[in-house]
Amino acid sequence: MGSLGAILKHPDDLYPLVKLKMAARHAEKQIPPEPHWAFCYTMLHKVSRSFALVIQQLRTELRNAVCVFYLVLRALDTVEDDTSIPSDVKVPILIAFHRHIYDREWHFACGTKEYKVLMDEFHHVSTAFLELGKSYQEGIEDITKRMGAGMAKFICKEVETVDDYDEYCHYVAGLVGLGLSKLFHASGTEDLAPDYLSNSMGLFLQKTNIIRDYLEDINEIPKSRMFWPRQIWSKYANKLEDLKYEENSENAVQCLNDLVTNALIHVEDCLKYMSDLRDISIFRFCAIPQVMAIGTLALCYNNIEVFRGVVKMRRGLTAKVIDRTKTMADVYGAFFDFSCMVKSKVDKKDPNAAKTLSRLEAIQKTCRESGVLTKRKSYVIKSAPRYNSALNFSSFISARLASYQVHASYQVHALFHEYMI
Repeated sequence: MGSLGAILKHPDDLYPLVKLKMAARHAEKQIPPEPHWAFCYTMLHKVSRSFALVIQQLRTELRNAVCVFYLVLRALDTVEDDTSIPSDVKVPILIAFHRHIYDREWHFACGTKEYKVLMDEFHHVSTAFLELGKSYQEGIEDITKRMGAGMAKFICKEVETVDDYDEYCHYVAGLVGLGLSKLFHASGTEDLAPDYLSNSMGLFLQKTNIIRDYLEDINEIPKSRMFWPRQIWSKYANKLEDLKYEENSENAVQCLNDLVTNALIHVEDCLKYMSDLRDISIFRFCAIPQVMAIGTLALCYNNIEVFRGVVKMRRGLTAKVIDRTKTMADVYGAFFDFSCMVKSKVDKKDPNAAKTLSRLEAIQKTCRESGVLTKRKSYVIKSAPRYNSALNFSSFISARLASYQVHASYQVHALFHEYMI
């Protein structure tokens, strides 16, 4: 549920953690009896426990469609991620994947652990897909076709420019945003969101993952996976893998900060998308991952630990986000607070400091102008930051007060890496 040390350090985590544990157990008990649906929801719990919890926000019909959509794209991603598959085998599978979802007999041996089970028993996913309404099927097929083609394109192409980076993230995540918007619309509960807003929702999440997962991707066996754009990292190193070495720490952190600054450009679109949602269940489903993303970026910014191990939010803080992200006021408040945390970490000597501060100020302006910053629950994280020994709690408070003196905040800090779980 969470390390004892972390709970003792943050006792107010305990109640949200207990609620999260109870919600997880409740979700496991809600698995449908039909074999194919039982497989889908059981597999969802195995490949992404956090998504399996968030999806519970949705009503049954839409939840089933989103579950199948997620597993189809996870299977597609498993093919793309398996570096042992030769390109001449992988590319045709990616391109044809949208047809395979109609075939109850199709499967393909690849991946490891639970992903191998997903691929070996993909017929269960196909069976569930074929039970969905036609509008759901068409939406899932369309996005799967476009994503497979995009993935195939980047099998034979590296991410060189920032435009390439945006294009790759569009194919693997922006299209997920477009697909979810199609499913929400098909459910009859939401208007169809503009593509550019849906795309930004996906890009913000994907860029956060790419930034956080640097070390895992660069150490991938048998072949490194490189998603950071050369146009950015080449300003700081001759080879992308050089950034993980201690002697390159200063340049590595500057490169990291450059990428975080790039990701922040999508925040205002994300806030607009979420503010337009009418259905509370869909809102929470969309908002919780976005708050987690801005929190993760706040932890990663200026943090050398990205190049040493895993950086992610403490489970207790994750439980609080899930428990307390209920209204747009909560979202504006969280984005304001996490942007203040990043602002407190900006080193004026950083080559992108001015650009970073400009983007943070734009985010904070949007949050202030919502007029709801004081209309939300707050919580306080009291642990001292680890990201920079010279940066203490008071500097964070000072930056907060300078940005917005009236706002009641939850002060969220970079956490000791031993509490990252």
